[in-house]
Amino acid sequence: MLGLPFATRSPKPLSLTQFLLSNNKKSSPTRIQLSLSPPPMEPSDTQTPAQARHNGPFAYQGPPAHHQNIVVMRHGDRLDNFEHLWVSKAARPWDPPLFESGLIRAFSTGQKLRNNLGFPIHRVFVSPFLRCVQTACEVISGLFAVTGGSVPIDASKFKVSIEYGLCEMLNNEAIRPVSAPRDGNFGFNVSELEGLFPDGVVDRSVEPVYKELPKWPEQVNASRNRYVHVIKALADKYPNENLLLVTHGEGIGVAVSTFMEGVTVYEVDYCAHALLKRPVFCRDESYSRGEFQVPHKGLSGVRYLRIDSTTDVVEVPE
Repeated sequence: MLGLPFATRSPKPLSLTQFLLSNNKKSSPTRIQLSLSPPPMEPSDTQTPAQARHNGPFAYQGPPAHHQNIVVMRHGDRLDNFEHLWVSKAARPWDPPLFESGLIRAFSTGQKLRNNLGFPIHRVFVSPFLRCVQTACEVISGLFAVTGGSVPIDASKFKVSIEYGLCEMLNNEAIRPVSAPRDGNFGFNVSELEGLFPDGVVDRSVEPVYKELPKWPEQVNASRNRYVHVIKALADKYPNENLLLVTHGEGIGVAVSTFMEGVTVYEVDYCAHALLKRPVFCRDESYSRGEFQVPHKGLSGVRYLRIDSTTDVVEVPE
């Protein structure tokens, strides 16, 4: 059902034995196996010196100025998982578009976010893979859709940017060998991708966290550290804004396992998303940020295992 070879829906949740046995095995088609404690990121070079000095959860006393919200989302249903012959005929077999059901799911997800988030999205950052760009386009449409018509998108309300750091894991764990480019060149045309978004919403002045794709083949741990880095760097760069990050299954798994202590994600649906929330304090025009947390009911389409202090594994439903 799902596109990533290690982020698919399994017929039933993993048993304790299956999970423990999986620790010494290569990632299987039914789960994402993640490091529970990614290394901390150094202060981002996007921060001012004052921000870097006060970049901690307890730098300031008193109530926060506001809370920052980051929604991390997986793309919708990819075409090659439904039309298996597509890969053999495609000019870019590593970059499938969305299947029709993926377009519908993405639009519907945008509508649900519009009704349930309770806060506006100010910026959208998107992986350069076509399925993510198409997902973002449909989610944006859903965020502004109303019954019986449409509301023109006000380009002054939010902006969109392509971010290489949100790209797929660039290795054969994520990209099937038969599909991967032989020379490691993925050949993304950012200008063409930006042209798919609604008029006026693309912010070309934004300097990306990653100015180019990682080199093929990318180590698994390096890709997971990359996801943590880019989430924190984008959040720190825009502390007064709520962000939507459209990425891949591994990115969702890393986000959840990083900011929910003692969990391992084993299943990520198409258009699954996780909400990260943190307090932001302001003093003398510099900012101090608290730690990100995943609030109650902050997950949709993500299932995980929780390991308690006695090392027992507890299966946690969505």
